[in-house]
Amino acid sequence: RKDLKATMKSVLYCLLLSTCLGLLSSCTEKRVYYKYCHTPIAGWEKNDTLLFNIPRMTKAGIYKAELGLRINGDYPFMNLTLIVSHKIKADTLNCHLISANGMPKGQGLNTYQYNFPLPDISLNQGDSLCVSIKHDMKREILPGVSDVGFMLAVHP
Repeated sequence: RKDLKATMKSVLYCLLLSTCLGLLSSCTEKRVYYKYCHTPIAGWEKNDTLLFNIPRMTKAGIYKAELGLRINGDYPFMNLTLIVSHKIKADTLNCHLISANGMPKGQGLNTYQYNFPLPDISLNQGDSLCVSIKHDMKREILPGVSDVGFMLAVHP
């Protein structure tokens, strides 16, 4: 009876461990680049372009791109328009940050985190990439944007 109990405990332990490892490994992306840039506390100026220099790729492929954004309560608008440029391509990203009832759509309490997918990027082995991001709002100095990030991962 003791042997059966010990065996069952071992089996349950192994099942639990393998389930946890499986969940952890399935959640990890194969990120090749992930960085945030801070914007000035006084406000992000319209002509202040944030640059993300991605080093040379070790493998050719199609990469998933994502923009990360952190705003705080000083941000005065419901939306944010950004221009994301790389190579010879520029995309305009319209970020909807606040719902119609005034609630932030992002995660957080005082600072809200948002993630917005960007079009996939095809890169060859040895390619490097410089991504520039700037805001395209009417206001020259934009308060409340604390950080802007860029992530590049191997496409699943």
